[in-house]
Amino acid sequence: MSHNGGTTSQQLAAIPDTKPDASVRAYAPETQAIHADDHLNTNPDVAPALHVSTTFRYTEDPEKLRPVGDDSESLDESHIYSRVTAPNTTRLESILSTLLKGRAVTYSSGLSALHAALVFLNPKKISIGDGYHGCHGVVDLQQRLTGMKKLPLDCAAEELGPGDVIHLETPVNPTGLAFNIQKFAEKAHSRGAYLVVDATFGPPGLQDPFAHGADIIMHSGTKYIGGHSDMLCGVLATQREDWWKVLLDDRTYLGSVLGSFEGWLGIRSVRTLELRVRRQSDNASRLVAWLDAMVSGRPDQTPGNDAASSSANAALVRKIVARVAHASLQHDDKAWLDKQMPNGYGPVFSMWATSEAFARALPSRLKLFHHATSLGGVESLIEWRRMSDKGVVPTLLRVSVGVESWEDIRDDLLQGFKALAGEATS
Repeated sequence: MSHNGGTTSQQLAAIPDTKPDASVRAYAPETQAIHADDHLNTNPDVAPALHVSTTFRYTEDPEKLRPVGDDSESLDESHIYSRVTAPNTTRLESILSTLLKGRAVTYSSGLSALHAALVFLNPKKISIGDGYHGCHGVVDLQQRLTGMKKLPLDCAAEELGPGDVIHLETPVNPTGLAFNIQKFAEKAHSRGAYLVVDATFGPPGLQDPFAHGADIIMHSGTKYIGGHSDMLCGVLATQREDWWKVLLDDRTYLGSVLGSFEGWLGIRSVRTLELRVRRQSDNASRLVAWLDAMVSGRPDQTPGNDAASSSANAALVRKIVARVAHASLQHDDKAWLDKQMPNGYGPVFSMWATSEAFARALPSRLKLFHHATSLGGVESLIEWRRMSDKGVVPTLLRVSVGVESWEDIRDDLLQGFKALAGEATS
């Protein structure tokens, strides 16, 4: 593992502590999201102030000034320059460190976070599944620079060596299916390799990868941490203090720093993270159960079992939808899955239309779903996935479920199916 850079004790001492005190760590996650940054609140404002300055004054006490290269213990802990730390991003990292149960470092995007992880670990080989095509773009860049070899996710353990990486996305994009983190952690560690878990689709409140053996957790904070479709953000978290220090130092020189405004948006958003993702995940599981029962010809087994679940409607749904995928449907995996995701299976699922024409047209027939890429916002999105990912089949639709009433978005899907079926027969 190559750890470039050389963080001085002066630089580290200048980083305000992102660790909350023990009393905050003892609270439930919903409470931590509100109070984990209280120790960094230096003014009487209830809502965090937005700090836009890129540079910060040194101490007025000449005796406390420590010039560059002086590794003696710093007497002044403060922000210096926003490429290193800034008030809003530091407060966001304090909250995320508590929720993720490791030391969090924020970045300008999810892909910049993955890039930082690969620069830090510098593996000779990486085992990675299909997953998000953007991550493969970062891996391809790293291959070009370092000669790193790409292995399939199901490669034999013997193909990995010390310092190599398994990059596991779970639940996975775009299907929402989940993988057993502990299984891959054991495989990696048996060979001296590391497990990086992209937990974007299973944010805090649903999944804790560290509890199952992850070495680094990655998030595209653009999604559920942001939660309002208005900020780009990436996150890495580690439980190793030495790794955290090097990641911070690397970020300074990579330059992939989260902006102060985005940090402010992140604080606003993460306050309600637990509330949002549990509601969204519950909505998704209900929708998936309804769709799966309708496609399987079991309308009497749908949630609610009301007028939307008639046999006639089931026949209609089967004309448009061929199958559905989501972690909640992984019935054979319940033994490990319910331990890994005890509070919900994630808010994203996929469905395959019976024809490409239906997949193209369905988003434009819906009223409550926006036809857009990305995911994780409070609003429900649907995407004909070929619009942003050329590697998927043309019948695939990805659904990101919002916080609306699940019955309302179910009924919106149903009326969209009816519209398409009517057009097909006219």
